[in-house]
Amino acid sequence: MFKHLLPRLRERSIAAKRPVSLADMMEEFWREPFASLAPVFRDGGYPAVDVSETEGVVTVRAELPGLEPADVSISVENDALILRGEKKFEGEEKKDDYHRIERAYGSFSRLIPLPGKVKEAEAKARFDKGVLTVTLPRDAAEAARNIPIEGA
Repeated sequence: MFKHLLPRLRERSIAAKRPVSLADMMEEFWREPFASLAPVFRDGGYPAVDVSETEGVVTVRAELPGLEPADVSISVENDALILRGEKKFEGEEKKDDYHRIERAYGSFSRLIPLPGKVKEAEAKARFDKGVLTVTLPRDAAEAARNIPIEGA
């Protein structure tokens, strides 16, 4: 019974340029099962970073393959490190017919909360083999302090 409706539903979906039936949504899911999760992964952040702290120095490592130091800007604002940049398309090849491009291009911005105040003037950044390493010394004057608890 449902089988004879599928071609007509499919035609309506194509005309509307969106799924209009459950069958269309199921077909889209099986074609790209994780497409609906893309915003979740995108909000997870690009670039991927590691943040660590040892001996009063905060270190942030960010993976930026295919970029050059000139493509990235770094700033510290409101106890957060902000990475901004742009990955440009490497050049169009007229002789190749692309059927799918999975590498991402475009601008990005990532705000990385820092575990406390840092000395911005003493911050250093190094770019090596697609990994950006930013070292930020902690501000000792703003270090966490213990608060004694009084008994009753």
